[in-house]
Amino acid sequence: MFEQTFKNIDDVLWKEAGCSSELDYTEQTSWMLFLKYLDDLEAARAEDEELRGNDYEFIIDAEHRWSSWAAPKNADGSFDHDSALTGDDLITYVDEELFPYLKGFKQRASSADTIEYKIGEIFGEIKNKFQSGYSLRDALELMDKLQFKSQKEKHELSHLYETKIKNMGNAGRNGGEYYTPRPLIRAMIKVASPTIGETIYDGACGSAGFLCESYDHLRYGSDGKEAKLSVDQLRSLQTSTFYGKEKKSLAYVIAIMNMILHGIDTPNILHTNTLADNLADVQEKDRYDIILANPPFGGKERKEIQQNFPIKTGETAFLFLQHFIKYLKAGGRAAVVIKNTFLSNSDNASKSLRKELLESCNLHTVLDCPGGTFLGAGVKTVVLFFEKGAATRKTWYYQLDPGRSLGKTNPLNDDDLKEFIELQKDQQESEKSWVVDFKDVDQESFDLSVKNPNAPEEAPLRSPEEILAEMVELDKETADVLGVVRGML
Repeated sequence: MFEQTFKNIDDVLWKEAGCSSELDYTEQTSWMLFLKYLDDLEAARAEDEELRGNDYEFIIDAEHRWSSWAAPKNADGSFDHDSALTGDDLITYVDEELFPYLKGFKQRASSADTIEYKIGEIFGEIKNKFQSGYSLRDALELMDKLQFKSQKEKHELSHLYETKIKNMGNAGRNGGEYYTPRPLIRAMIKVASPTIGETIYDGACGSAGFLCESYDHLRYGSDGKEAKLSVDQLRSLQTSTFYGKEKKSLAYVIAIMNMILHGIDTPNILHTNTLADNLADVQEKDRYDIILANPPFGGKERKEIQQNFPIKTGETAFLFLQHFIKYLKAGGRAAVVIKNTFLSNSDNASKSLRKELLESCNLHTVLDCPGGTFLGAGVKTVVLFFEKGAATRKTWYYQLDPGRSLGKTNPLNDDDLKEFIELQKDQQESEKSWVVDFKDVDQESFDLSVKNPNAPEEAPLRSPEEILAEMVELDKETADVLGVVRGML
């Protein structure tokens, strides 16, 4: 229903001089989509209050409401072109009036977990990149056709928005920062097996893929059928289940919008540098039942940030892993994507971190992902599945091999991970899976690298003599065939 509208908005953005990449398209679509969503939400709330005989107090004042400046209507509901701003007037209004007004909500909000605060955060971080008021007017009129009135409409929009995030991930060298393949996320969630009432946290949430998929898992289950939940359970899902932190402005805005489209009206996402938390200050109330994450690889954190961690290292992903272990409740479960070199690096920080993980947590599963799992990332990854509170005794490894090269046109799919999920339940051994006993791990290096003892042996390479003999035989056959052909001429 809405797919063509999204395509038409992309066409407008493609022609707009201020927007040059898929990242710009998603950013500009996001702020317009957010304001349209907010307008529909407020209209629905005002209608409900009116039916109850109450007045509704609007968040956005009348002058700055979507229905006033973006899509003014005539009495019959048709678009009022006479009063709609366009050209330079529209750009001036958006840049000099609308955005400063919306940014001011951060100061006016009563607390950080209100929708008012989120509005202020978003419009303090994002910029209008439209240079032509005529292009912006076209985009706004198209955006106004999208509706958020039913769960079905929100669901369709969330799928379209996910596609935009995926395209954005594919477009950049650091695609993995914005987009973790959804089949991999769903497999991680199935193994972690969250239940309603547990808290779920991603301290490097990017576009909030793990949190959105976790919401879908709890709300609809793996078969896609809506679960029968009580009012208290639904409220718990809305307000006190999903938590995230994100450092980058664009990813933060996209995470908020993505969660809203999945049905969470005021997401608990903080715009902050997660690694600035001093682990010595973490208390029990700060901890979570489940952690699901794909932290950024290879970044270098400043010395003062490294002081927050017992194991000092410049590798961002290793700092995140320490953060996650500390923020997990006793008995809590985690699934974390990390570079496969973490398993075998010989530097002191890597060895210390592996020792810490094995001694404070039960690293029960390691999923070895093939190259190409993350488009544009160029590194091989593993997923670590662990529970906090008991030391590791045995680790089950699974070597994911979809039997084809993964790429943009041939990405990972849910079927590729079916066997992993099935075998993981009982940690069965197979040609692709095996168990390593902690007693057999080197107690000095704690090397955990992937060495599959059950892989079928490949046929040994033939000797040069065998190859030459076969070439002579083939030449002889060719000469015989040519002799027959000549005889027929």
